[in-house]
Amino acid sequence: MATQSVDQLVSTLEDQVEAHISDAVKIFQNLSAEEMLKPATHGGWSIAQCLWHLNSYGDYYLPKIKSGLIKNYPANPYFKSTWLGSYFTRIMQPGPQIKKFKAFKNHVPAVELDARNVVAEFIQQQEQLLSYLKLARQTDMNRVRIPISIMSWIKLKLGDVFQFIIAHDERHLQQAKRNLTPN
Repeated sequence: MATQSVDQLVSTLEDQVEAHISDAVKIFQNLSAEEMLKPATHGGWSIAQCLWHLNSYGDYYLPKIKSGLIKNYPANPYFKSTWLGSYFTRIMQPGPQIKKFKAFKNHVPAVELDARNVVAEFIQQQEQLLSYLKLARQTDMNRVRIPISIMSWIKLKLGDVFQFIIAHDERHLQQAKRNLTPN
């Protein structure tokens, strides 16, 4: 695991989150509830279900990130990912050889959702994530440890958690975009 500049890492992650906010505002926020709730043609989740799934992870991770940032460890200009953090991020990243995973029970969305509220919550959570990234520049992302949602006894460094969450968001935003019907 290579050591990387916190400024460079956070800037890259901020750019990704800003792109996610932009997509949500420009694309998803302007869709009708019917378009948002339409099941995927391949039998997968609707757009609203993809976003709800991401919101469920935000509900778990954002308060934990906030608690970690409050510890106020002195800033460290470098971050070194752990092998486990790198592994989780790598398997979550979208790509041509994407591996499918079954969602954990408490992260499986219902079929009927309030699509407008789901999109609004997604945008709010992404803005919160962006604000936490800005704060992360002023802490030691190597020292802050966050328990993962599937096994709370496993804790990842804050920098690994940011990378994992944002890769996971990108993965499901791409899934949601595949549900868009061409005009």
